[in-house]
Amino acid sequence: MQAIILAGGLGTRLKEAVPDLPKPMAPIAGRPFLAHQLDYWIKQGVSRFILAVSYRYETIQDYFKGRYKIAEIVYSVEKTPLGTGGGLLLALTQLQNKDSFLVLNGDTYFEVTLKSLHAFHQIKKSDVTFGLFRSSDKKRYSGMELDSDSRILSIQARDSEVRNGGVYLFRNPSILEESLNFYEKSSLEDELFPKLLKQGKQLFGLICTSKFLDIGIPEDYYSAESLIQNQGGES
Repeated sequence: MQAIILAGGLGTRLKEAVPDLPKPMAPIAGRPFLAHQLDYWIKQGVSRFILAVSYRYETIQDYFKGRYKIAEIVYSVEKTPLGTGGGLLLALTQLQNKDSFLVLNGDTYFEVTLKSLHAFHQIKKSDVTFGLFRSSDKKRYSGMELDSDSRILSIQARDSEVRNGGVYLFRNPSILEESLNFYEKSSLEDELFPKLLKQGKQLFGLICTSKFLDIGIPEDYYSAESLIQNQGGES
């Protein structure tokens, strides 16, 4: 299994806590946040990571180089920031095959069990399967509307407490074929996913009760060290 990690953001909201580092390199328990994320997904069976990077990417590249533990690390470098959508499209060129692959947000840690996610994905014959969680925080996270079969009807539903956890399993790269080669700045959540829904692609969501952590704001970053210990939860 290969995974693309979207790690190119500026981390504007986190700058007061981590002013001189790209957000995925924010230190937690003496190690970069990204290292904790890689540790978890290696345990889940991911053996190759493509890091979609931009802002101060040299810091990430110098630390992880071409291998981290048993996993290969490659880099998709954005010459200008492309956002989560453009960054993903550019990173697709680094995939080694046309099999299913994961996409992960570089500022969230979500202990979704890959085996469970993949089994759900296969049963639903999904084009893209989302790892979801529940939260009443409407200010931080937009809601996801699902039907009774767990099919995603809307990416932004105001009244839903089901939230996007930033873990996605794609059936293959061709799901995005109509967007390929358009390496312009775009949002995965606000542009690419709504486009896939309009195209009639099959998007499903698996609601997980496992540990979720978002270090996008200082308050959550400061509490991350206690929450990220004892990796290896269940979905």
